[in-house]
Amino acid sequence: MWYEQVHLDFLATLAVLGLCNCVFGASHSAQPNIILIVADDLGWDDVGFHGSEIRTPNIDNFAKKGVALSNYYVSPICTPTRGSLLTGKHPISLGLQHYVIVGPQPYGLPLKHKTMAQYLKELGYSTHIVGKWHLGLFEKEYMPTYRGFDTHFGYLLGMEDYFDHFNHDVYWGLDFRRDMEVVRNETEHYSTELFTAEAEKVIEQHNTSKPLFLYLAHQAVHAGNHNDPLQAPQKYVDRFPYIKDYRRRIFAGMVSALDDSVGNITGLLQERGMLENSVIILTTDNGGPTNGYDGNAACNKPLRGVKNTLWEGGVRGTGFVYSPLIKKPGYVSSNLMHVSDWLPTLYHVAGGNSSDLINVEGVDLWDMISSSGKPVRKELLHNIDPIANHSAIRVGDYKLIMGDISGGRNDMWYSCTPPNSEPHDRTDKKTGVIHVDCGEKPLNYSINCQPSKSPCLFNVVSDPCEYNNIAGSNPQVVASLLKRLSDYAAHAVPPGNKPTDPRANPKYHDGAWGPWLP
Repeated sequence: MWYEQVHLDFLATLAVLGLCNCVFGASHSAQPNIILIVADDLGWDDVGFHGSEIRTPNIDNFAKKGVALSNYYVSPICTPTRGSLLTGKHPISLGLQHYVIVGPQPYGLPLKHKTMAQYLKELGYSTHIVGKWHLGLFEKEYMPTYRGFDTHFGYLLGMEDYFDHFNHDVYWGLDFRRDMEVVRNETEHYSTELFTAEAEKVIEQHNTSKPLFLYLAHQAVHAGNHNDPLQAPQKYVDRFPYIKDYRRRIFAGMVSALDDSVGNITGLLQERGMLENSVIILTTDNGGPTNGYDGNAACNKPLRGVKNTLWEGGVRGTGFVYSPLIKKPGYVSSNLMHVSDWLPTLYHVAGGNSSDLINVEGVDLWDMISSSGKPVRKELLHNIDPIANHSAIRVGDYKLIMGDISGGRNDMWYSCTPPNSEPHDRTDKKTGVIHVDCGEKPLNYSINCQPSKSPCLFNVVSDPCEYNNIAGSNPQVVASLLKRLSDYAAHAVPPGNKPTDPRANPKYHDGAWGPWLP
């Protein structure tokens, strides 16, 4: 009837004016929802928008419609990246610059540092973490629900079995919790699907009158325990019959489950009318563990190195930002960005003033990202590790790298086929949104840089694959970057790593990992 249409039009007008909460049963927050998705160990060549043979239609769709990040850097391994992501500070300021927190080590992200969840809660957000924590568990105060999150469903350590959720990190034990309570009834349920379902539950139950912060830290695509590192339900593996190498095919299934997760979550946001007022970020925590690292089958081709190295393959991150709030979407950003920039950037998005953040080292890049603006960052520190004795820094187009990067194990360029296996078919690399052009490879490319003997210098804009060490012809640039490294080192805090504590053994705690100190 005509009067029914007039009534609906009237209600719609009131909703636009903010005068009625009755349309569709609820009002919506003016502050945007923030959905921060972290993929674990996702390599450069493991997504379709980089030209991978692994199809990732959902990830590709949002990377193409949003802003794909081509010059974005993370730490070379998980704990440092996660600490930096959630605090806006560099790992050298957190004591997290060396390796990762091993299960029985009694330390974590220092309590004096506020997390993104704490900052956003102060701005009125509901805050939830689903998945991996890996920032400390030895005392309850280091657990997620004590660090600003309203809820947590997931695990605390760095890796575990995807189905039974047991971890063998020095000691064997179950690592799965809802908030502070151990979860024992999810055996044989695949973690990627579990975490997706939990994220959907958070979205479905969210009161849209408040803004939502959902930190979805997937286990995918990290290796499982060493006895069974590559795990995916057969339905995902069967999507890739054209990948001949079986290990890479299983890995592709792991990636495909992650891609489905992105599609399911964004679809639900759309159904609930939340997508139009959301900012969605996908980021890896480090480069891919290729060359047999952890028994995984990731790939960083054509970049040099692997996870836990300072080569581009270890620190150049896969990522995108999608939001209808972006003013000029649908482009590839080549501007420099560091993982520590997410906190001030998202604080700005949430309605805060990033200049109010105290002692945060990241940079607010929202205006740059949203409007395809000019670069803001001119340099970033990759890392200074005084225990492993290596470091790297990027200033402008130049990267300086020095020290014992990987003990000579993972310093080369690696195929996407795991060692000792047959090759597989590949699609045209140029079909990706981002294509890395390595330029000419010199005859001495594999020996011209020996960073344990002397610093190496690369122009990573013209030479992203780190083929040409130009240190010898640019002594002034080398000296300048060494000086910057020295400046950073002067303000670094000592690494927080501690010896393992046998009291952490899950056998003393009903078979489960969790806080062991009062």
